[in-house]
Amino acid sequence: MAAAEPARPRRRVSQADTSEGQDRQPSRRAGSTPRPGVRSAASAMQSAAEQLAQLLGRPPDAVSSLKPTEDGWVAQVEVVELERIPDTTSVMASYKVVLGEDGDLISYERTRRYTRGMIDRLP
Repeated sequence: MAAAEPARPRRRVSQADTSEGQDRQPSRRAGSTPRPGVRSAASAMQSAAEQLAQLLGRPPDAVSSLKPTEDGWVAQVEVVELERIPDTTSVMASYKVVLGEDGDLISYERTRRYTRGMIDRLP
């Protein structure tokens, strides 16, 4: 049988420690700001995809990138513009979508058109 470890002394919490701890806010990464409308990357992705779909009348295929900015979010959303058979020849488009702090779409721009089966080549 193993010997029991000696009890470790516990730190006592004083009244002053508890009152100071209650006033503290949870720590955030440096440079991050609270977002009143869009609080997470997942909700920003959903918001970008839904609003672009309303404007284009086509459902998004994927959100390929998402970046927080000082004023909101920037996303790249992939959309099927022309369906073909086989689907590797379908025409795709990549849209840059800018969302404000509240999650509303501020602007969008088609940045690229390509076929679904096309593979990016490194320079």
